[in-house]
Amino acid sequence: MSGLLSGLLLRRVGWTVDIYERLESELSGRGAGIVAQPELIGRLRALGLATEDLGVHITTRKILDRDGRLTETIDYPQIATAWERVYRLLRDAFPPEHYHRGRGLTKVTQDAQSVTAHFSDGESLTADLLVGADGIRSTVRQQCLPEVMPQYAGYVAWRSLVAESDVPPEVYEFMSFGLPPGEQFLGYPVAGPDNDLRPGHRRFNVIWYRPADEKTKLKWLLTDESGTTHAISIPPPLIRREAIAEIRDAAERLLAPQLRAIVRVMPEPILQPIYDLESPQMAFGRIAIVGDAAFVARPHVGAGVSKAADDGAALVKALGEEPDVESALKRFEAARLPENYRIIQQARHLGAFLQATKTQEEQERAARHSTDKAVIVETATLDFLHA
Repeated sequence: MSGLLSGLLLRRVGWTVDIYERLESELSGRGAGIVAQPELIGRLRALGLATEDLGVHITTRKILDRDGRLTETIDYPQIATAWERVYRLLRDAFPPEHYHRGRGLTKVTQDAQSVTAHFSDGESLTADLLVGADGIRSTVRQQCLPEVMPQYAGYVAWRSLVAESDVPPEVYEFMSFGLPPGEQFLGYPVAGPDNDLRPGHRRFNVIWYRPADEKTKLKWLLTDESGTTHAISIPPPLIRREAIAEIRDAAERLLAPQLRAIVRVMPEPILQPIYDLESPQMAFGRIAIVGDAAFVARPHVGAGVSKAADDGAALVKALGEEPDVESALKRFEAARLPENYRIIQQARHLGAFLQATKTQEEQERAARHSTDKAVIVETATLDFLHA
């Protein structure tokens, strides 16, 4: 997503851009629901992309206690969309002849005049600028900042997309929360397959945050039926049946009846361990890193895609103001580092009460941010933190 956003923004101001994707298959069908921030919508419109049917309009947030009673409500209009919907808009707008799949990057070299990308098939390509938009496992970042690694936050998210017909109607039309002690469940409506926005054909995006100690519980969750323990994440088909049975059982004990009904029918849940990632640099000569390659914020601020768009816009702005690429990248870095640090810190504040273990400072944060009122109000307020 960050690569497409950066590539389209650069093309708009006259750069010749090619995108190299390590996977052979298309990325459509990946991801789940996201909140479309006004800044992201503005970026898409500036690229000439249609946003009228971007997603489902939500007006209200609600919290339900274990017995299904409403404890808090707040009016907060926003648009819930799907990662796939935004990706498809961007992918269709990028010239297919300049988008290359199945091209894995192995290393990058550079001198004062150019930068060269070396691929796993033995080919090398030279350019004026290389943008590393290759996500949390970024090859570009690992070469430039080998000491920077994702840091596990102490909890995981179980995610799923549930058919609208399987969701109680009194829950579906809202952003609905459940708050078992030390946990957070939320769900909201998004488009159905192929961006279907017709009532009855949409889906419900589910996220359930649960503490998981890194050395014991997380290791168990990332270990598949064959006994193989996966690093960072595990493919959904390999998640053990016992792990899925465990969350369904926990739902019966901890969640409101309306939310229990959703967990019972969740198809093939996705397990997402939550990580923090922050880079001390985003510019390295003629190389820049953007999006999740540089900073990964916990999902609570809803800023992932918007953050990537802001990185791309700042990069284009700096290149327009400074003709020398290396100087422009330093200007880009100076603009984006403070904003990305701020997003990371606020996301940590919001997620502190979910961590399996906490420092004294984190315990104090948790006390401030874990009440019903704090969750529903602060999450809404901080959705626009990156603005």
